[in-house]
Amino acid sequence: MKQLKIMLPTVAEAKEFVAAAAKCDFDIDVYYNRVTIDAKSILGVLSLDLTQVLTVEFNGEDAEFEAFLAAKAPGKCSAA
Repeated sequence: MKQLKIMLPTVAEAKEFVAAAAKCDFDIDVYYNRVTIDAKSILGVLSLDLTQVLTVEFNGEDAEFEAFLAAKAPGKCSAA
Protein backbone atom coordinates (compact mmCIF):
# COMPACT_ATOMS: atom_id res chain seq x y z
CA MET A 1 0.00 0.00 0.00
CA LYS A 2 1.47 3.34 -1.05
CA GLN A 3 0.36 6.75 0.16
CA LEU A 4 1.38 10.05 -1.41
CA LYS A 5 0.33 13.65 -0.77
CA ILE A 6 -0.71 15.72 -3.78
CA MET A 7 -2.37 19.00 -4.66
CA LEU A 8 -4.74 19.54 -7.59
CA PRO A 9 -5.37 23.31 -7.46
CA THR A 10 -7.17 23.55 -10.80
CA VAL A 11 -10.01 21.69 -12.47
CA ALA A 12 -7.69 20.93 -15.41
CA GLU A 13 -5.20 19.23 -13.09
CA ALA A 14 -8.01 17.26 -11.45
CA LYS A 15 -9.11 16.05 -14.90
CA GLU A 16 -5.51 15.03 -15.73
CA PHE A 17 -5.30 13.15 -12.43
CA VAL A 18 -8.52 11.21 -13.07
CA ALA A 19 -7.37 10.37 -16.62
CA ALA A 20 -4.03 9.10 -15.30
CA ALA A 21 -5.76 7.06 -12.58
CA ALA A 22 -8.19 5.55 -15.10
CA LYS A 23 -5.26 4.03 -17.02
CA CYS A 24 -4.24 1.97 -13.98
CA ASP A 25 -5.66 -1.52 -13.45
CA PHE A 26 -5.66 -1.27 -9.64
CA ASP A 27 -7.79 0.62 -7.11
CA ILE A 28 -6.80 4.18 -6.26
CA ASP A 29 -8.45 6.19 -3.49
CA VAL A 30 -8.19 9.86 -2.58
CA TYR A 31 -8.61 10.94 1.03
CA TYR A 32 -9.34 14.36 2.47
CA ASN A 33 -10.31 14.59 6.15
CA ARG A 34 -12.78 11.71 6.64
CA VAL A 35 -13.89 11.55 3.00
CA THR A 36 -12.73 8.73 0.71
CA ILE A 37 -13.23 9.07 -3.05
CA ASP A 38 -12.50 6.73 -5.95
CA ALA A 39 -9.71 8.45 -7.89
CA LYS A 40 -11.22 7.28 -11.18
CA SER A 41 -14.41 9.29 -10.55
CA ILE A 42 -14.25 12.82 -11.98
CA LEU A 43 -17.35 13.89 -10.03
CA GLY A 44 -15.90 12.50 -6.82
CA VAL A 45 -12.55 14.21 -7.26
CA LEU A 46 -14.17 17.53 -8.21
CA SER A 47 -16.33 17.32 -5.07
CA LEU A 48 -13.21 17.55 -2.89
CA ASP A 49 -11.71 20.82 -1.68
CA LEU A 50 -9.03 21.21 -4.35
CA THR A 51 -7.29 23.97 -2.39
CA GLN A 52 -6.14 21.42 0.20
CA VAL A 53 -3.50 18.68 0.25
CA LEU A 54 -5.03 15.32 -0.69
CA THR A 55 -3.77 11.84 0.17
CA VAL A 56 -3.67 9.27 -2.63
CA GLU A 57 -3.55 5.59 -1.64
CA PHE A 58 -3.03 2.72 -4.05
CA ASN A 59 -1.93 -0.90 -4.21
CA GLY A 60 -0.11 -1.41 -7.47
CA GLU A 61 2.80 -0.45 -9.66
CA ASP A 62 2.67 2.04 -12.51
CA ALA A 63 5.77 4.17 -13.08
CA GLU A 64 3.93 6.69 -15.25
CA PHE A 65 1.21 7.24 -12.64
CA GLU A 66 3.74 7.54 -9.82
CA ALA A 67 5.72 10.10 -11.83
CA PHE A 68 2.49 12.06 -12.36
CA LEU A 69 1.83 12.00 -8.60
CA ALA A 70 5.39 13.13 -7.85
CA ALA A 71 4.86 16.15 -10.10
CA LYS A 72 1.70 17.02 -8.12
CA ALA A 73 3.39 16.90 -4.72
CA PRO A 74 2.68 19.96 -2.54
CA GLY A 75 5.04 22.75 -3.55
CA LYS A 76 5.66 21.33 -7.04
CA CYS A 77 2.34 21.98 -8.77
CA SER A 78 1.19 25.13 -10.52
CA ALA A 79 -0.57 27.90 -8.64
CA ALA A 80 -4.34 28.18 -8.74
